[in-house]
Amino acid sequence: QAARSTRTIVIAGVPAGLLEDDVMVDILTIHFQMSRNNGGDVEEVTYPTRNEGVAYITFEDQEVVESVLKKDQHLLQDKRLSRHYPLTVTRYCDNVSSSLTHLNML
Repeated sequence: QAARSTRTIVIAGVPAGLLEDDVMVDILTIHFQMSRNNGGDVEEVTYPTRNEGVAYITFEDQEVVESVLKKDQHLLQDKRLSRHYPLTVTRYCDNVSSSLTHLNML
């Protein structure tokens, strides 16, 4: 099993404050498990995080990370959301250094 960081993606653009946090975790889990979103088995969703609108998704398989990143656009949609929200999806590994810099500024 690949290291956790290589199985994790960072999601930006999560609509903050609209729904309960556990409901948003549920919506994110469903989105990233759907094959139409190139998704797969989600191991864990970390939300909320220190950064508003940011979530971390850890998959069971690293291959899922690659396929999710290949999808051009992720639109978060759910009947509990009033509209579709475009998400920015990046690798966790790429974000660690910038995240640490950001945390040091807080």
